[in-house]
Amino acid sequence: MLNRVIRLVRHRWMDEAHRVFAPVMLERLKQKVAASEDLHTGEIRICIEAGLPNSYLLRADSLQTITRQRALAQFGKLGVWDTEQNNGVLIYLLLAERHIELVADRGLNRHVSPQVWQDMVQRLAQALRVGKFEDGLSLAIADVSAVLVAHFPLATGQIRRNELPDQPALA
Repeated sequence: MLNRVIRLVRHRWMDEAHRVFAPVMLERLKQKVAASEDLHTGEIRICIEAGLPNSYLLRADSLQTITRQRALAQFGKLGVWDTEQNNGVLIYLLLAERHIELVADRGLNRHVSPQVWQDMVQRLAQALRVGKFEDGLSLAIADVSAVLVAHFPLATGQIRRNELPDQPALA
């Protein structure tokens, strides 16, 4: 119980998203997502959350389980699951815990092993540990883009329809 209370306080006091992710940084990340999406038919969304809502924090589940559940909820809320080819990817970052989740839709997961996603998360986590948020997210965008290009390339002459906003979401 004490751990849940401590976690609750940490998440309520976390206001880092707006401090760390200035508008110019968010614009650069948006441009990187847009440039990536010019190469494939997939969709990439970034969701940055300072802290979890109380309804998540009071659960008895492990932090890993709670964060995964929240990432899945954001995956649905942001419409990443609703792309034509089911090839959307959510890069979810929880600042209060320095925790990352990658959630890929079923169309893409058929082609990619869980280990590939775990390796991407580890690379992003290394950058976050030293405070390189933009560098880490840029690397994650490039990694996800490479997977999407390999499995869902944009054909020559194909007109790409942007199904989701490229702007990172601050939740």
